[in-house]
Amino acid sequence: MRRLELLAPAKNLESGIAAIDHGADAVYIGASRFGARVAASNSVDDIRQLCAYAHLFGAKVYVTVNTIVYDQELAETYQLLDSLEEAGADAVLVQDMAVADYLLNKQGRMDIHASTQTDNRTTEKVRWLAHQGFSRVVLARELSVEEISQIHKNVPDVELEVFVHGALCVSYSGLCYASQYCFGRSANRGECAQFCRMKFDLLDAAGNSVAPQRYYLSLKDMNQSDELQSLIEAGATSFKIEGRLKDITYVKNVTAAYSELLNAFIARNPGQYERASRGHCTYTFKPDLRKSFNRGYTHYFLKGRQPDIASFDTPKAIGEYVGKVKEIRGNTLSVAGLASFANGDGLCFLNDKRELEGFRVNKVEGNKLSLLKMPSSLRTGAALYRNNDQEFERLLSRPSAKRKIPVKMSFTETPIGYRFSMDGVSLDVEAEHVMAKSPQRDNVIRQLTKLGDTPYECVDFTIDNDFSFFIPSSQLTIIRREMVEKYQLESNLMDSKTTLPATSSSLPEPYSPTYLYNISNGKARVFYERQGLVSPATAFEIEQPKGEKLLMQCRHCIRYSLGYCVKRGGKQPIWHEPLYLRLSDGRRFRLAFDCHHCQMNVYAENH
Repeated sequence: MRRLELLAPAKNLESGIAAIDHGADAVYIGASRFGARVAASNSVDDIRQLCAYAHLFGAKVYVTVNTIVYDQELAETYQLLDSLEEAGADAVLVQDMAVADYLLNKQGRMDIHASTQTDNRTTEKVRWLAHQGFSRVVLARELSVEEISQIHKNVPDVELEVFVHGALCVSYSGLCYASQYCFGRSANRGECAQFCRMKFDLLDAAGNSVAPQRYYLSLKDMNQSDELQSLIEAGATSFKIEGRLKDITYVKNVTAAYSELLNAFIARNPGQYERASRGHCTYTFKPDLRKSFNRGYTHYFLKGRQPDIASFDTPKAIGEYVGKVKEIRGNTLSVAGLASFANGDGLCFLNDKRELEGFRVNKVEGNKLSLLKMPSSLRTGAALYRNNDQEFERLLSRPSAKRKIPVKMSFTETPIGYRFSMDGVSLDVEAEHVMAKSPQRDNVIRQLTKLGDTPYECVDFTIDNDFSFFIPSSQLTIIRREMVEKYQLESNLMDSKTTLPATSSSLPEPYSPTYLYNISNGKARVFYERQGLVSPATAFEIEQPKGEKLLMQCRHCIRYSLGYCVKRGGKQPIWHEPLYLRLSDGRRFRLAFDCHHCQMNVYAENH
């Protein structure tokens, strides 16, 4: 059967354990350094603890070491990788080819995954990575179902990981230099300043305003919850939730929601699929993706180019739609809709300037909401959204899930004592057979099935109906503990390393400019030169090229989103190109529309 993996983010140890408890088959977490989210770093000891917990359920832990690395950091990086392997990490996500080369030559226990930061959008790139020895490739978020399917058909032996939920980067990952250029903070070093969430003027060639100030590079959040089947059928193996900077309630809710969806899909297709880890979860809440942080949802490019991917009005969380303002009287408003509210709920709306404005509910009486102060720009008929649900947050702030592995047990006498078994793992106990004065069967079952805080629950217990030997309860407790320890040891052995053997494969079509290879150290340079790359430029972070600089490559197209893509049936543009985005400080960025590749490039204006 095909194994399906739900991969959840872990900001820290607590969040990682919560992800496992709420149904994740694997988690990805940042180490102390060199992860693409510098604000989500963790000690090797915390990762060791997370590995121990995850492995109880056959779940895996992947560590992100997916930044580019400078020469003076290589020794420390290699030491970190060795420590992670010793701690039990199952795989490492990699961007820098010096890091990959070290792991490939080391041939250790950990698998090597190509991070989405390596810009994985073509069959040629995925094939090349597989031939280097990567066992898994994290695909670009921008790909359609057809493109994913084509990659799987052409490179069937490599695992394909796809994003299914969370925030979207407007540039192809790994090829965004706007944060570095504008603020000296490298996205390839885990320090993205979110240039794409800023407000811009849109100007024509003469510097005239084409449209009012808006968030032209801000995208909605991805939500593929209703497209899991198409992704599975396309050949994806792992389904990734974005969010290593998100809080624990987000991880709990989103993980639980997708876990239930995967389970439902497997139930509809018996004998074909199974989860990649063990155990079933019970929740104290009903998972609801609308209630977690979101900027509105989109399928992005999964079904091809769509008009609903951008969030031009705001880069902030909108949340779930709860109704329209029916009436306003003083500091009280009534809502037309079916939603229920609680004191302290956070609501928001788009005001007359199409800016997101929020307020907190002070008191609730049915559909009447009393506020401390009514926003002056709130109007009758305005659509209301809830971006903070107090009751839901309260539920998730407490223990909200249990994960248990169902086991079958049996207990029987042997010539020299007893044999206790759990799902095929047996423990032989030497003991004298002492006849009991009263029936003992029920007590044996009761003591041996007290699995308490262990990950297991007994769903079937086999013992002779006439079992009549006396065994003290204290001895049965010892037997149970020894059985659990042995079962954990024998059943939690993880899959062996699956990295593919390195074979010859030519480098895909070279990037232009060559600083897009993000070569930040001598080892990476040697690696690419071995692949046939001639005189590649150093990384943008080390030396910015002279002249106009390519800062972003985007599948998102402002011209299309505004309805002016003639190629796709839009209106004829009313401006003279090139178009420019201008920040509030006056800096301008030229937009180049590569219609042949259906791509928008963003350049720093030449000075």
